[in-house]
Amino acid sequence: MERRFRLVLSCPDRVGIVSMVSNFISSHGGSIADANQHSDPTCGYFFMRVEIEAKTLPFSLEALREAFAPIANSFSMDWEIHDSNRPKRVVLMASKESHCLADLLYRYHSEELFCEIPCVISNHEKLRSMVEWHGIPYFHVPVDADNKQAHFDKVEELILEHKADAVVLARYMQILPAGMCDHFPHRIINIHHSFLPSFAGARPYHQAHERGVKLIGATCHYVTEDLDAGPIIDQDVTRISHRDHPEDMVRLGRDVEKQVLARGLRWHLEDRVLVHGNKTIVFA
Repeated sequence: MERRFRLVLSCPDRVGIVSMVSNFISSHGGSIADANQHSDPTCGYFFMRVEIEAKTLPFSLEALREAFAPIANSFSMDWEIHDSNRPKRVVLMASKESHCLADLLYRYHSEELFCEIPCVISNHEKLRSMVEWHGIPYFHVPVDADNKQAHFDKVEELILEHKADAVVLARYMQILPAGMCDHFPHRIINIHHSFLPSFAGARPYHQAHERGVKLIGATCHYVTEDLDAGPIIDQDVTRISHRDHPEDMVRLGRDVEKQVLARGLRWHLEDRVLVHGNKTIVFA
């Protein structure tokens, strides 16, 4: 795909936002390749994502930001402009389960995900050989049950050292402290089964089987200090029946988790997710 500049914005809704943005782009000879917008009457906010063909503009990304700033200020916008040619740096984290990590590594290796993966961090050694086969550094940071903060301090140090734009918890089974969540707002992505809060704790699929559930699914969301309650990026489900054993449900659940996490990460990488409060607007 040819290089594009992605403008994403949100602001209090009022007349003239679309006209002002489009006129600004056209006045500089810019060509809009894709545009999405949404007006939310419940909160009175307006959301927009625009892709501009970079070659049609007479200036650089930084100059574009500088030129657009007065308009953004006049509408009290929260806004960003990204370069589609710059891959985001994504640090992956995992524990023992491999399905989500393996799927993301495959999609990265096959160039389905446009990003850089500078490292993988885990609190176990189990997945090292799989990660290093892809030529990606693997950092084992064990957890001392009596001093978990030391683990999180080292993890945060590695994230900063590798200049991560995003962090993906690919079935990483430790609860991040509030300070770490606050340090990377809307930059940490998690995946979990969608039974919560009904079947919390160990063996959720076995709990669900005992209740005779008919749908299982997964939720991809941004991480906040409120456990598994951050803004939702994507969800999906698959139907099951009384014929499915707990092992079947685990297998089907893993398939849904992989799909939802990969989709949510792709939307994040492509600047399609706008967060407002504890909900998201996803221009998929």
